[in-house]
Amino acid sequence: MLAPRTAAAYDDLLALLDGRGADYSVMTHEPVGTTEVVSRLRGNALEQAAKCLLLVVKLDRRTRRHVLAVVPGDSKVDLRAVAGLFAARYVGFADPATAERLARSVPGTVLPFPMSPEVELLVDPRVLTQPRLYFNAARLDRSISLDTDDYTTIAQPRVAPIAIRDDATSRECP
Repeated sequence: MLAPRTAAAYDDLLALLDGRGADYSVMTHEPVGTTEVVSRLRGNALEQAAKCLLLVVKLDRRTRRHVLAVVPGDSKVDLRAVAGLFAARYVGFADPATAERLARSVPGTVLPFPMSPEVELLVDPRVLTQPRLYFNAARLDRSISLDTDDYTTIAQPRVAPIAIRDDATSRECP
């Protein structure tokens, strides 16, 4: 049984995609939230996976923003690059409770669409070079294959280079 918040996010995603006439398909698989493993189950190349991470961006002592960073599945988010885009003094991962509240889903199932008006979307340009995107659909046992042009039209992301290859390390900004 799905948590009400997760079920609502899944239903809202499908309603959004249907309402916009998006070219997508739903895939059912074993419940997995790790990009590498679920990509093998889905049969997509790792770079076609949209890895979605909720970040906290501290502009100063009092001002915080939340950013949904979407990077290719073969990459990590470059926190220094995100900090530079916002002239932030600190960028790190949102705590699990905040991430779950803002994403309306559990870790490993965060959608590449902001599910809260408090969240700004930031997408690495390499994500948009793939013909289709693959991502968990607010559920560990369901994924979406979505036409990338439809994603771009619907999400209207801010696009900036924020990914580093997974063999490099991502660090928090002090």
